[in-house]
Amino acid sequence: MASGDDSPIFEDDESPPYSLEKMTDLVAVWDVALSDGVHKIEFEHGTTSGKRVVYVDGKEEIRKDWMFKLVGRETFCVGAAKTKATINIDAISGFAYEYTLEINGKSLKKYMENRSKTTNTWVLHMDGENFRIVLEKDTMDVWCNGKKLETASFFQGSILKMGTGTHAPKDVLVVFSTPPIRSHWPHPSQSWEKASLPVASCAFFGLGEFVDDGTETHFSLGNHDCYIKAVSSGKRKEGIIHTLIVDNREIPEIAS
Repeated sequence: MASGDDSPIFEDDESPPYSLEKMTDLVAVWDVALSDGVHKIEFEHGTTSGKRVVYVDGKEEIRKDWMFKLVGRETFCVGAAKTKATINIDAISGFAYEYTLEINGKSLKKYMENRSKTTNTWVLHMDGENFRIVLEKDTMDVWCNGKKLETASFFQGSILKMGTGTHAPKDVLVVFSTPPIRSHWPHPSQSWEKASLPVASCAFFGLGEFVDDGTETHFSLGNHDCYIKAVSSGKRKEGIIHTLIVDNREIPEIAS
């Protein structure tokens, strides 16, 4: 039995032993890393009775004690975001079966490959506790130990000089927001993805901090000040580089 593989195969008469007595027909175990943590999925398949039992983090999610059809699929949810997961049961030959796990419609391997491109993950130890911090780059949500953190909204901007005709140049802030900022200036009903605002009118935002070479998204862990700094790599393929800083110390990223 290989944890982390998306298609372990076991013979009917050679189900591996397991420490918990209740899991006498355990045939597959997967570890799935999501933003709220690493979740263990365990699957029991009784190839005589057709029994199917799915456990997520030790909690029974699905139980079917008698199934005349030995092949098929079971769908359930994993994690705080209720991520869709499906276990496929396929006959190989004779009494051999293959069990594959899909996450959001993709094989586990493909899903994790895609996830490595859309998230950043950091792990650190402080105050006697381990912290796993995940940044979802598409939404800019930040998770720590299974909980979404309250953070400043992420935006990028620059100070420009502009003015026409006889009007004196004004300092203008060009704002790019993800997700769009709902502004009360000048139109309360307008949700802006890009806007040019007089700097003096931007004090109400209070959502993030501009720095000379990028942007910072701030949050706290206990008494520790943390922020994720985003700067351009200058290369189209690499895009934005995100770095976690805790108490003015850079934390190395790990593979997602």
